[in-house]
Amino acid sequence: MAGILFIISAPSGSGKSTLVNQLRSDVSGLDFSISYTTREPRGSEQQGREYHYIDRSTFERMKRDNEFLESADVFDNLYGTARHALTDAAKHGNDLLLDIDVQGADQVRRQMPESVNIFVMPPTPEVLAMRLRNRSRAEGSISEEKIQLRLKKARVEIENYNEYGYILVNDVLDHAVEELEAIVASERFQRGQQSRSASGEDIKRLLAIADRCRRGNAMERVIPVLTAFGVAEPARTR
Repeated sequence: MAGILFIISAPSGSGKSTLVNQLRSDVSGLDFSISYTTREPRGSEQQGREYHYIDRSTFERMKRDNEFLESADVFDNLYGTARHALTDAAKHGNDLLLDIDVQGADQVRRQMPESVNIFVMPPTPEVLAMRLRNRSRAEGSISEEKIQLRLKKARVEIENYNEYGYILVNDVLDHAVEELEAIVASERFQRGQQSRSASGEDIKRLLAIADRCRRGNAMERVIPVLTAFGVAEPARTR
């Protein structure tokens, strides 16, 4: 693959989709892989925009034919990233962004260890529950049982944070967007792909922001989140 592969993961309701949409709007040269799923569209979601919505038999056929780079079962719905997303991005000379859960990210990392992995955390379980309820309300129904299941799932997913090179805590949206965009710019600069039009001061600022998001440097912000979700703090971080 010619470009950089960016992987972003987060518990459901962490605001990842909003971050990704803003990143795609602000940053050029970045292809986005639209995943396949067997779940039904929510609210105003449209076929081919948020997901490719397919039935389970079609998904299983694609999986048998090795058409997926990764696939996962999340709350009894299947999700997968088509392999052609990699070749399509390379054909365009672009980097590629994958918005996938921790199961899928682990599969891709094993195949592509040079990928850039970013984990987005909600600041507290209370904030996550509020976001989940707001989303459910916007979709026309609120299921407290489903919200509690997603909160439990979030704790399990957060336990995987140590597998990611960068960590964002999405407490203030504008700050999280700035951090995400800085990570992309920093990785491009380090690989000789950053725009030459950027000034030295701009590059220095972006590199500093991205560096603060590296897992080893982000722990001051991460540890309160781990505590709030009841996730054990590691004895030593890299």
